[in-house]
Amino acid sequence: MSTRPYLPSTVALVLSGCLLMTACDGGKAEEPDPIAATTPPTTALVSPTPTPTPTNVSNTAELPPIELPSGATNIFEDQHTGDPVKDAVLFDNQQWVNSLDEAILKRSDKTTAIGFYSTDRALEGSVTYVRGYLGKGDTWVGVTRFFDRKVTLVADGSANLIYCSDESDSYIKNKAGKVDHNATTAKSYVLYNTKLVKNKQGIWQTISVLADRGAKQCQP
Repeated sequence: MSTRPYLPSTVALVLSGCLLMTACDGGKAEEPDPIAATTPPTTALVSPTPTPTPTNVSNTAELPPIELPSGATNIFEDQHTGDPVKDAVLFDNQQWVNSLDEAILKRSDKTTAIGFYSTDRALEGSVTYVRGYLGKGDTWVGVTRFFDRKVTLVADGSANLIYCSDESDSYIKNKAGKVDHNATTAKSYVLYNTKLVKNKQGIWQTISVLADRGAKQCQP
């Protein structure tokens, strides 16, 4: 059985033997672990998906458009808290996640959005994650749902965002085009703990990520 690999774990960049790659055991890992591999999608890219307009988000940057192919969808719940700062954090986290999948599915580690929504070690980890997909020749199809997204604003001006992902309807697709319709297990649910900082343009950039696949608090 294959599961989607982890988002980059970039707090220390020292996690497990599968550091920043899914070469270990088909992408499965027992420790918080980064991400990895992709291949050209057999479905052609559709016209660019309009970048969603954030609510109550104030920044001076022109947001880069993000394209995802048909057949691969991310759904983000809990987008509006009533607090404009927290809503901005949630929006920019959403865009960061989408930027990684855009790069994977476009087969490029040089897309604009990755560097726009991440920085420092998180940027390095994100690029390594994308290159892992490119090197292994896998991609993914289906729907990934992100839920229980909770923002905590920190006194130093940063933000912590904890959330879950449900990968029970998303599947690894290998370079031959075969989709692994693996059964849903506890490992289909992942807990993410991320840290973001706001840059001079008003964008909340991801700087670190930790992932815990199979976390009890994300189970249905």
